Amino acid sequence: MPAAGDRFVAGGGSVAWSGGQAPPQAPVPAGATDCHFHIYDARQPVAPETVLRHGDASVEDYRALQRRLGTSRGVLVQPSTYGTDNRVHLAALQDFGTERFRMVAVVEPDVADAELRRLHAAGVRGVRFNLTQPGPLALGDLEPMALRLAGLGWHCQLNLRPDQVVAAERMLLRLPCRIVFDHLGRIRDPEAADADAFAAIRRLLDHGKAWVKLSGAYITSREGPPGYADAGAVAVAFATAAPDRMLWGSDWPHPTKPADRKPDDVQLLDLLAEWVPSEDARRRVLVDNPAEVYGFPPG
Repeated sequence: MPAAGDRFVAGGGSVAWSGGQAPPQAPVPAGATDCHFHIYDARQPVAPETVLRHGDASVEDYRALQRRLGTSRGVLVQPSTYGTDNRVHLAALQDFGTERFRMVAVVEPDVADAELRRLHAAGVRGVRFNLTQPGPLALGDLEPMALRLAGLGWHCQLNLRPDQVVAAERMLLRLPCRIVFDHLGRIRDPEAADADAFAAIRRLLDHGKAWVKLSGAYITSREGPPGYADAGAVAVAFATAAPDRMLWGSDWPHPTKPADRKPDDVQLLDLLAEWVPSEDARRRVLVDNPAEVYGFPPG
């Protein structure tokens, strides 16, 4: 595995916090978007309740990953590590530039309207509810927050357990803003233990305001690399049902995996070509759908 300081070498090589060295087998279209990645800076204080702490993962590290993947747009996602202190990601967003990058923030339930407007001007387009770990937002905050975000054109990004999805389905159906499910909705088995949650997400997709990130296959998979076949079956089921509601994300630098077991991001990207074999549908996942959700400019 590459060490944290390794860098991309033109034509192939190592990228920090990522396995492998080869370029993608299936080149991505212009405007391809990585809708889920994080930046880490050890100089930044962490939230007291955080359970995930990661080594430095910089803007330059991620640019190296972009060169290897061939993506040109991206979405920074505030991790639980920093709670509601969005400074690391806001600074990274300015470094990347808001023509091609957006951000999903974490805020307090009573965040001021003026602060939301400031974040919007900086390039933020959503609020993350990570309810699988301790944090400032609870499920009860979701509906009042959604009412406030709708006017900004933002979405609520949801990292929920399957049982939480089932319990919240009625409320999710009436939310006035878009909702985006992280990491395949964390569905492991759509025909058995998680059947109710899978069906609930399918109904939300059909309702027209929900999206699913085809990301984090290694989070839910019991079969593991290289194919993550069980997670892949979930991805295929979602993508076949609603290709216009799918997004893709790397989840780099993979904070849930130890340093010596980081997945190969190119391998994860190549899996998308297996899950979504149609080139037109894959373009929707990588280019058109992110443009709609995050408001990227045309071209």
